[in-house]
Amino acid sequence: MSAGPEQPLVAVPVFPGSNDDRDAVSALALVGADARRVWHDEDELPRETAAVVLPGGFSYGDYLRCGAIARFSPIMRAVSSFAADGGLVLGICNGFQILTEAGLLPGVLRANESLTFVCRDVRLHVERTDTPFTSRCATDAELTIPVKHGEGCWYADDALLAELESNGQIVLRYAAGENPNGAIGDIAGVCNEAGNVLGLMPHPEHAVDPLLGSTDGALILGSLVDAARLSAGALV
Repeated sequence: MSAGPEQPLVAVPVFPGSNDDRDAVSALALVGADARRVWHDEDELPRETAAVVLPGGFSYGDYLRCGAIARFSPIMRAVSSFAADGGLVLGICNGFQILTEAGLLPGVLRANESLTFVCRDVRLHVERTDTPFTSRCATDAELTIPVKHGEGCWYADDALLAELESNGQIVLRYAAGENPNGAIGDIAGVCNEAGNVLGLMPHPEHAVDPLLGSTDGALILGSLVDAARLSAGALV
């Protein structure tokens, strides 16, 4: 069965140590995607790929630096090429770390300010609703989505931070008093200058079912699937 505009194909690369890939696939299916896992040593994405989601976990055991080894996997060459052509790419937690290591997103992810692993729900403020990842969100919306990471402190120097602020590349911030890791500017999610690549530390795939306490993650994943659907339709 091939994917189509109604159910766009979203590729979910899997690295040794990924542990949220199945969660991502399940959550994407709930919001209307044909989500498929792709092993890291594949050198091409599935032919009909309309979007890519890099899942959370501990790729390569987080040895060296989080995401530093995964960025050299063959699949990342395909992801980089896909992004360069305007393809939609979302990196969640470790996926965000991989995207910064690969140079697809600005800044770096450092150890949490507390030097402890953090796992809890946090409130996020949506800074922009005109992106492919936040179109379902209301202006100035506040989302509740869980985090679970030890190295989620996003950092950029003053010059880069000012540039990103000026370009509107800050998409999500932790709400007042909610910053779980010491990220500069309370930044939880940033996009590239073109707006087709987003990384965020919170896990939207763990906030799509009311049984988990929040469905706010579906707003982000659903926005991505909406944009992927348009992209897939344009190719038909």
